[in-house]
Amino acid sequence: AWELYLKMDTSHESFTLLQLIANDAYKVGTFYYAAKAFDVLERLDPTPEYWDGKRGACIGVFQQVIAGQEPAESLRDVISMLRNSNNDQVDAITGVMTKWARQNGMKLA
Repeated sequence: AWELYLKMDTSHESFTLLQLIANDAYKVGTFYYAAKAFDVLERLDPTPEYWDGKRGACIGVFQQVIAGQEPAESLRDVISMLRNSNNDQVDAITGVMTKWARQNGMKLA
């Protein structure tokens, strides 16, 4: 579904597909793609609902990285996504993620 979205022109249909990807990916625990979709949605329409989805999905990716279910590169991506948000919670969330990464020998740069 994400590949289909990337091939679409910007339109009402692409926005609707993004919402579908974000919500369905979140529901089934595919947090990386949910985070990517919520990130785009938040940039297009900075509502609290999209921030909440993005934050939850990014934390879900973090949990999956810790459990070895998601590669370290995914953590780098979600930290970058979070840092692109204008929300006062970003520093606290990314601080926990980067501290864990350092403590576990993971390079984020």
